[in-house]
Amino acid sequence: MHIKEDLARLVEILPKSIQETINEHPDKDILIEIIMDLGRRPEARFPTHPEYLSPNVITWQDLDYSIKRLSRFADDNRAGIERTLHRISCIRNRQGLVIGLTCRVGRAMYGTINSIRDLLESGKSILILGKPGVGKTTMVREIARVLANEMEKRVVIIDTSNEIAGDSDVPHIGIGRARRMQVSRTDLQHKVMIEAVENHMPEVIVIDEIGTELEARAAQTIAERGVQLIGTAHGNYLGSLIKNPTLSDLVGGIQYVTLSDEEARRRGTQKSILERKGPSAFQLAIEINDRLVWTIHERIEESVDMILQGMDPKQQVRDLSDGGQLKISLKKLDLVNENKSIANNSTKLNKAWRRLDKTKMNHVKLLKTEDNNSLDSQRENNSSKMIQSKPNVVSIFTYSVSNNLVRKCSQSLSLDIKLTENMNEAEIVLGLKSHLKDNLLLVLSAKKLGIPIYSIQKNTMPQITQILSDIAQ
Repeated sequence: MHIKEDLARLVEILPKSIQETINEHPDKDILIEIIMDLGRRPEARFPTHPEYLSPNVITWQDLDYSIKRLSRFADDNRAGIERTLHRISCIRNRQGLVIGLTCRVGRAMYGTINSIRDLLESGKSILILGKPGVGKTTMVREIARVLANEMEKRVVIIDTSNEIAGDSDVPHIGIGRARRMQVSRTDLQHKVMIEAVENHMPEVIVIDEIGTELEARAAQTIAERGVQLIGTAHGNYLGSLIKNPTLSDLVGGIQYVTLSDEEARRRGTQKSILERKGPSAFQLAIEINDRLVWTIHERIEESVDMILQGMDPKQQVRDLSDGGQLKISLKKLDLVNENKSIANNSTKLNKAWRRLDKTKMNHVKLLKTEDNNSLDSQRENNSSKMIQSKPNVVSIFTYSVSNNLVRKCSQSLSLDIKLTENMNEAEIVLGLKSHLKDNLLLVLSAKKLGIPIYSIQKNTMPQITQILSDIAQ
């Protein structure tokens, strides 16, 4: 991994009293930022610890020395150093005077996204989440360079604070062939986003720090025009973004829906539920848990739907070790509803039909009077059909479950299935729990034939996918 940081350019703007300390510091290569507050000792922050740089406190003269060597502070109180990626942010008093500086080290790190290159080649829009300082801006800068130089796409960067391409009219070499559009005022970022699409015909637009509702709407508009989006937003994980009313539109928006009494009973939920309002502006989400550990949602809309239903979405975790080896693991779906496992489903179904009153049991007396020889022959026929069937093909009898949803879920799992209307040909019965309870005849018939029954609470893709994935194991 190659790193270009120009640390010497940042040290030059600091007071003479702390320049020598930083230049001789053994950990200067991993320095994150330098803090200078009026009346306090200067402080350096590293990934593992903070450290004072001088026994002397910062004076007005020290702050003035540094400010004169910077570009003008913009309306977001950020400034930069010409042709570098360093960012200097100021703290002002009530009179507008600068009483503190945060000097963050900007680094162009090449080779940081090799572990997600396959996601870039998919052409899908990617949303990057993470807490401040975890490396989102460094990541999008490298993504822009790879898309522009190596994949030869037309890339335009919306650089609000000049943090991606540096504080200069000439962009930093860290973005490669990508073009950069500067934003005069932070509240105009959403207009510049639309302008980039209308005037410069990009294939990819890169946006750092989407933070307002207008910017979220602009991202939605860009996605609808067929342009690939690469964006970042503050949030530790996808669930926190959904709870943010300002940014929830990035993933389709959230709304309350009131169900009818019958539908609420069928779903087994309250009448007022949360649902996704519309399509998401992004197809993929990457949560940066650590600089070398990323959690990936490959189907962001499906993940949002599952979170709103109170379930844990399927997530892919990519861990890049210090030795450069990539480890990929998959977090299994973990339903928090009653059907946490197939064993629990079967047990609850058995208890349900046993509790039914004697009047309903009269409907199945004919089944009980069948002679044992006939039942044995049925079991043998069923077993022989299962053996003769094609390997890895599962024959499913569905009851009150959408066949189209079952097919879609099986395709996503690469599972070969056969849907049948004849229970004698089935290896598995899949149905809605609420409907299975009311059809004791079907339950007993499957039990007599030795066919396992799997139930789901709701007729949704996440729950069907969970059942099929367990069956496939």
